[in-house]
Amino acid sequence: MKAALLPDRGVVKIAGPDAGKFLDGLLTADLDQVTAGHARYAALLTPQGKIIADFIVVKAAEEDHYFLDCPRALAPSLVQRLNFYKLRAKVIVEDLSETLGLMAMWDGDGARGPGLCYADPRLPALGSRCMLATHIPGSAAASDAGTTLVDAADYEAHRIALGVPRGGSDFIYNDAFPHEADMDQFGGIDFDKGCFVGQEVVSRMEHRGTARNRVVPVAFDGPPPEAGVAVTAGEKTLGMMGSGMGAIGRGLATLRLDRVADAMANGTPMIAGGIAIRPVKPAWARFQWPGEPKAAE
Repeated sequence: MKAALLPDRGVVKIAGPDAGKFLDGLLTADLDQVTAGHARYAALLTPQGKIIADFIVVKAAEEDHYFLDCPRALAPSLVQRLNFYKLRAKVIVEDLSETLGLMAMWDGDGARGPGLCYADPRLPALGSRCMLATHIPGSAAASDAGTTLVDAADYEAHRIALGVPRGGSDFIYNDAFPHEADMDQFGGIDFDKGCFVGQEVVSRMEHRGTARNRVVPVAFDGPPPEAGVAVTAGEKTLGMMGSGMGAIGRGLATLRLDRVADAMANGTPMIAGGIAIRPVKPAWARFQWPGEPKAAE
């Protein structure tokens, strides 16, 4: 089993008698389903339904303590936004990124280790994660978990190989809808819960099937296309390249699926920064894949 420290991840704590109710009214996940042994993937959206930040919601043994496993760069602004919504709710919102860090573990069983551990709710193959004090050496934490410590780049390769998007690399915060970032595929949106910020727009996209753009895995030969370059097929722009890794010949790209289908039907090569790419259907995809017949209702 492998383990890697994730220096790009931070922790935001929300605690208080109203913490669960407060978060449930804001986030895309149903907080009733977040327990001490069961984390959930979720996001905070703009009123227009775009992703401000995505994160994993974790509950401690204490009844009113929740933690957000979030992008570290977004932790300060996330705290500010949550405090904006706080009003009279009895909650305290803190950025604990200086004292708590994240370690991912994969290629094995269980979510045991130092600190607060939980299975990654997005995809079983992603493994598990632990929140642990930043003063604990990575080697010691990995040893306690019975794992082998590897570089964060190894986890990045694992994520890319599975086709799981990463905010800031594969989609742009405050610009992407949850469906475009595949949050609906990873259990990041509860369509049966009560209201949350941006719910009307997200529900409309779900029921009308209007998500034309999605982050999808792509394959290529040689070095990866540069992140941010346009993906084209002939004269048409299909989308934008995200993260990629030449060692595994895989990456992710935000693509307009109807145009991908047209390119595939016409045999038109898809190019990103002068490099040919090939969309690859991931095992987790439940949406209609380009070139495949629409499933019966």
